Amino acid sequence: MKKISIEIGRWYVGYGLFLFLCGVMGFASNPSAAKTALISGGTFGSLSALWGFWMLKGGRVLPFIAAGMTTLMLCGVFTWRATVSWQAVSRGEPKWVAAILITSMLLGSALSLLQLVKAVSVWQKAR
Repeated sequence: MKKISIEIGRWYVGYGLFLFLCGVMGFASNPSAAKTALISGGTFGSLSALWGFWMLKGGRVLPFIAAGMTTLMLCGVFTWRATVSWQAVSRGEPKWVAAILITSMLLGSALSLLQLVKAVSVWQKAR
């Protein structure tokens, strides 16, 4: 369990930093209209990094559940927001940066969820 917690904990710290940086880039691309990008990227980036640190410190099942629920929710939100953004792009609106960033966040979230499921699967087999 220790090795698995360290690997997935590091992953989630990196995932949290990734979300935070995407929020900063979203804000930098349009400071007047993208304040929510900074808030959501900062909030969920910090939360995901917190789950990762908790896993690194030997948290048992609870940080895995929290990370899974948070990441699953983010997958849903990013799917919705990416769809809306790409629809805006298809109508000719200048939403390329937002669409690309949100799609990247969706892919990062999906990969994180897969990594978490893989880690839990390995942990279950080891028990």
